[in-house]
Amino acid sequence: MKKLTVVLFVALLGLALAVPASALEHEFGGYWRVRMYHTSGFSGQDDYDENTPGYDEDLDGKQLADTRTRLYYTAIINENLKFVNKFEMDAVWGDSSSYGDIGADAVAVEVKNTYVDFNYGPANIQLGTQGQVIHRGLMFDDDFSGVTFGVAGLTGMYMKVEENGNSSGDDDQVYHLNYAIGSDTFKITPNLTYDDQPGGDSMWFAGLDVDGNAGALGYWGTFIYQGGEQGDDDRSAYLVDVGVTLAVTDAFEINVEGFYATGDDDATDGDLNAFESIPGRSYYWSEIMGLGVFDDYTSNASPGDYITNIMAANLGASMDVTEKLTLSADLWYAQLAEDDANGNKDLGTEIDLSAAYTIIEGMRLHAVAAYLFAGDATTGGVENDADPFEIGAQFSISF
Repeated sequence: MKKLTVVLFVALLGLALAVPASALEHEFGGYWRVRMYHTSGFSGQDDYDENTPGYDEDLDGKQLADTRTRLYYTAIINENLKFVNKFEMDAVWGDSSSYGDIGADAVAVEVKNTYVDFNYGPANIQLGTQGQVIHRGLMFDDDFSGVTFGVAGLTGMYMKVEENGNSSGDDDQVYHLNYAIGSDTFKITPNLTYDDQPGGDSMWFAGLDVDGNAGALGYWGTFIYQGGEQGDDDRSAYLVDVGVTLAVTDAFEINVEGFYATGDDDATDGDLNAFESIPGRSYYWSEIMGLGVFDDYTSNASPGDYITNIMAANLGASMDVTEKLTLSADLWYAQLAEDDANGNKDLGTEIDLSAAYTIIEGMRLHAVAAYLFAGDATTGGVENDADPFEIGAQFSISF
C-alpha cells in the first residue's frame, strides 16, 4: 500500500507537469493540526489494572501529542471535469511506527480521496474514492469507493463495502437515494438506503431529514426506521434526533439537542431491535461519551459516535466574547435505551467547556475541559468508581 501511494503521488505530479498550463488549472489546499491532551478514568473505575477483566490501559488514563496533516490537490481540466485528490499523514509524537520519532523519516502517506468530478448533461457525477455524509453522520460520514450522482435535488450513491465478503464470495454493497425538497428556510429530504450484505443478510432504512429556520430560530431533525434480516432474525429498529438553535443576540447562541436510538431488549426472541447502521457511521456529540475533539476512545459503555441503544439530551450555549475568542459550554445527560447485563442504564452527566481563539490570522487554538459524573453503566456498578475527565488543546490551520 505504501508503494502504491508513492507511485500515485508521482503520477499526479507527472500529470501536473505534463499538461500545458493553458489547458489545466491547479487548486491546492489542506488542513493541519497538533493536539495535546490528558485523559483519566475513562474505565469508570479508580483501580482499573491489568488484573481487571477486559483491561485496556487507555481507558485508565492517557496523555499524548499528535499531528495530522491533510494535503489536497485538484486538477481542473475544464469547466465540466475535475480530478480531486486528498492525502493524509498522521503521527503520534515519539511513536516509532510513524514519523513522530527521532529522524522523522517514516513512509506515512495515506490516500483519503481520489476521484473524478464531472458534469454530464444536467447531472453531476463523482466516480472513485470519495467522502460523503448521510443523515448528518448518524448513518454515514466517511470515505468509500463508488459513485455519487446528483441532478435536480436527487442524489444517489453506490458504495462498495467489501469484495467477496464471506466464504461464498458474496459482496457487501450499499445503495442510497435522497431527494431534497424545499428552500433555504424549510427543507425536507427523504432518504432510502439498502445494504446488500454477504450470506443473504440485508439492512434497509427509510429516513427523513428536516431543516428549517425562522428568524433567530433554527431547527432540524432526523428520523430513521430500520428493517431487514440477519439469518432467521428480523430487524426492526429506529433512531430519532432533533435539535434547536436560538440566536439570542448576534454574539450569543443557545442550542438544545436530544436523540434516541433503540436497543435490543431480548437477544433470544428472534427480533433484532438495536439500531445499527451501514459501515462508516460517525456522529460526534459530547467530548467524553461522544468522542469530541480528542477522539481516540470513549468512556466505558458509551457507544461513542455509533448511535445505538442510547438516549441523550444536551443544553449548550456559545458566546463570541471578541472577534477572536468564542467560549462554549455544554451539559449532556445520557443513558442506555436498554439495561446492560448488570441491569444498569445510567451513563452519566457530562459538562464540556471549550474556548476557541484565533492566535494569528489563519491559525486557531481550541482548548477543552470535560468532566463526566459517571453513572452505574459507566462504572459497572462497582464501589471503587471514578469520574472520567479530559483536558487538552488543539492548534489548527486550514488553507
